[in-house]
Amino acid sequence: MRRAPYAIDDSARSEDADVWFALPPGFVPLPLQELTVTWSTPEQALGRMTDFGPVLRLAGLLVEAGTVHCCLGLHVDDEGGGGPLSSLFTLAWRRTGWAPRSVLAARAAAGAERAEHIEALDLPCGPAALVQTRLAAPPELGLATPCELLQVTAYVPCPDGERIAILSLATTAVRRAGHYRALLTDIAGTVSFECPLTDGSHDVSDKD
Repeated sequence: MRRAPYAIDDSARSEDADVWFALPPGFVPLPLQELTVTWSTPEQALGRMTDFGPVLRLAGLLVEAGTVHCCLGLHVDDEGGGGPLSSLFTLAWRRTGWAPRSVLAARAAAGAERAEHIEALDLPCGPAALVQTRLAAPPELGLATPCELLQVTAYVPCPDGERIAILSLATTAVRRAGHYRALLTDIAGTVSFECPLTDGSHDVSDKD
């Protein structure tokens, strides 16, 4: 996965922003709210579901789960013949009772089902936890062939000790688990709960 310069998204300068993070090139935002909107006629809705059924169902599931930001990722498999590697990045929030941030991170990791890798992270913004799991693709997606997914999740508690930012990467490239753990660790390392931008900044790309 080759590195390239970051670009700043306009949303990073929004006064409503409460978390900032940077994504490497290769990620394209997925407009969740637009995808889950109610279409004006049954015929329009049927046409959309026929063409983009799995994507629309996925968007609905993500919104129901509290996801506020989503991106599709496409990168080159440098160690596997140069083929494409696809992934889905999401950011969601979880409210919780107050506790020290290290405790919140540990609790979130301990509560993850079917975890096959857990590690504590010491990020610039504070303590966090990284969890790797494998799961079957949700049947709601209506995929013709059963598919195993690798999911890597970073739990990053907010300074107020009452919310957790949940950053996840999901991919069918389960053989590249180490790469995706490293990639999400790098992304989590850019998380800030205070605006990191200055007038001359060129290195942070997204917020929510």
